Amino acid sequence: MLLTLDVGNTEITVGWFEGETLAGRWRLTTNPDRTPDEWGAALAAFLLQAGRSPNEARGVVYASVAPAVTQSIAQAASAITGRPAVGIDGRSPLPITLDVDEPLSVGADRIVNTLAAKVLYGTDMIVVDFGTATTFDCITAEGRFIGGVIMPGLRTSADQLSRRAAKLPATELLPPERVIGRRTEECIRAGVLLGTVDAVDGIVRRITREWPGGKAPKVVATGGLAGLVAPLTETMKEVAPDLTLHGLRIAAAHLGVGK
Repeated sequence: MLLTLDVGNTEITVGWFEGETLAGRWRLTTNPDRTPDEWGAALAAFLLQAGRSPNEARGVVYASVAPAVTQSIAQAASAITGRPAVGIDGRSPLPITLDVDEPLSVGADRIVNTLAAKVLYGTDMIVVDFGTATTFDCITAEGRFIGGVIMPGLRTSADQLSRRAAKLPATELLPPERVIGRRTEECIRAGVLLGTVDAVDGIVRRITREWPGGKAPKVVATGGLAGLVAPLTETMKEVAPDLTLHGLRIAAAHLGVGK
């Protein structure tokens, strides 16, 4: 049994694997004020409510892009399981090649996403991850990570708009019924959501035109907002919401974590 932690800037996604099966999945708000004891209590509570004991874990692996909480949550996971928490980064010996100018600067989430895409799909891939940032990560069938694109995330854009424009209210992100809004909230919803959709389609098309060898890569969406955005796009036909967690599982197997 394996405990996986995808530590993002907004949320932490926790996965519990039994073999290759994702048996449990939970989310925590990324709060840098929490102590290791508080993180440990939260993680243990999730597992116990699911009928599992933390000491059943044979390994812990994490990918973090939030340095302010990394040490605390890794310490907490180790404390409740009695296992060392292994972090993924650009130095991890995994079966992909970071063929970019600064491989050590590639985010851990991008590494495990492309690892999962390479192993699970085995073809040229663009992985679009909808989180605090929206990332487009490009990996070939042979496992060569060739770079990608990073743009502001959907909620990041919406929150920034409401903070910087005093008369524009915070708006729930739901698919608009039409583009031309009749109320302010409808205008914001159409602008933020459909603007993101069109930006995603445009970037995917541009990446495809630049793809080595002129191939057409497969596109898969993941992340917390993938289910909202992907159905509105023209370029994304598949959503894999747990791709990052499966990437952590695959990384753990290659690193011998939990054996």
